Amino acid sequence: MHVHIIDILIFVIYMIALIGVGVYFLKRNKSQEDYYVGSRKMSATHIGLSVVATDVGGGFSIGLGGLGFLIGLSGSWMLFTGLVGAWISGVLLIPRIYPLAKKHNFLSFPEVLNYFYNAKVALLAGIISLIGYIGFTSSQILAGAKLASATFPSITIVDAVLFMGVVVIGYTVLGGLKAVIYTDTIQWIILMVGLIGVGIPLGFIKVGGWEALQTYLPNNFLSLTNISFVQFVNWLITIVPIWFVGMTLYQRIYASKDVKTAKKAWFIAGLFEWPVMSFMGVGLGLLGRVAFEQGMFTDFGYAPGSPIDEEIGLPLLLTHIFPIGLMGLLMSSYFSAIMSTADSCLMAASGNFTTDILRLSKHNTKSIKYSQLATLVIGILAITLAAMMENVLDLMLYSYAFMVSGLFVPVLGTMFLKKPSAEAALYSMLFGGGTTLILILSEMTLPFGLDANFFGITLSAIVFVLIQSFHKR
Repeated sequence: MHVHIIDILIFVIYMIALIGVGVYFLKRNKSQEDYYVGSRKMSATHIGLSVVATDVGGGFSIGLGGLGFLIGLSGSWMLFTGLVGAWISGVLLIPRIYPLAKKHNFLSFPEVLNYFYNAKVALLAGIISLIGYIGFTSSQILAGAKLASATFPSITIVDAVLFMGVVVIGYTVLGGLKAVIYTDTIQWIILMVGLIGVGIPLGFIKVGGWEALQTYLPNNFLSLTNISFVQFVNWLITIVPIWFVGMTLYQRIYASKDVKTAKKAWFIAGLFEWPVMSFMGVGLGLLGRVAFEQGMFTDFGYAPGSPIDEEIGLPLLLTHIFPIGLMGLLMSSYFSAIMSTADSCLMAASGNFTTDILRLSKHNTKSIKYSQLATLVIGILAITLAAMMENVLDLMLYSYAFMVSGLFVPVLGTMFLKKPSAEAALYSMLFGGGTTLILILSEMTLPFGLDANFFGITLSAIVFVLIQSFHKR
């Protein structure tokens, strides 16, 4: 596909603007508190948009579009679980955590576990979180590189990895969490304008409107009941716990001005996850399915009836319908989605390393330099991983599953018990995370079609309750 010079210029100007945001905040960050939690003065709107941009971000462009292509509007239920997670954690977690964070100047999620349990539990949580987020950063850079390579055929994957990595790491190292949150807001607006304002109307007109949707789609694609109950439960147990253990989310709780601001931000984030993002994503995937069935992708090598990866239906649709000039906006929208996740994961990994593993003094005048250096080193490691490996995403999904199924139950213990046991937390982390990891790696068929996370979290809860009850006696 030929890319017009106007599109390239729009894209390059956008990238330079992101670096500019990092430079702007470079001189305004004076401490680790400025760098990692935005001086604890951020507004609900910026926090809320940053949360949803981070949570949905990189996975949105392929995941939701793929679900719309494969099962239709029912794919929107996946992000309904995001709304559930956001609102439950807003009601239960934020009022419990924010006052403690303010009082003790917390910068990371494991510091919460250190307060309620002990340093061993916090260290293990920090290591698990660091591994997961390094990999998530590299997987997002790799996703962006593949997109760049597909958009600009003359660029190799390795060149694209370097380019994407330098931009993301550049503004994140320079500006810290403020730069990340403000660029997330910019990226979110561009994503909305590009896909809701332009992508959906153009796609709808191009495929032939409502009549074409009724003609070319299976009957159940326009209903909300085209998924099984087990599928919904799997989404629920995978996505809801993330809102209780994600380092990226804790950093944004701490960055809020007060409890009310944080709760409002979580309410905003939930509404944007569902219905806004969910129906936008599956709606575009649906239009991609119609375009495929009509033969629009034949020139790309995908004739109607031929095998096609459902996750490329949406990108093919958009590259097919966007005119010159708007393609630059489209490319910026896609890279926005990816970078809004990559930058947050990089900040989370850096925070875990400096705060929970190195345990740098928060009052050290050089702490911000060390934080920037840690972010740079972790970023370079993420770029190296992305350049070397094609299956980095699989590797990181294992880390993430380990994180969720290992850490969720100990967090619940801090919320509902007066004196939760450190031993119960430590063993439930190891057994819960380890069980999920073993089940994923063994690739065994699980009962009732349930996700490995279900069994990991269940065993984690059993181990925690047994040791906790023994500890009470």
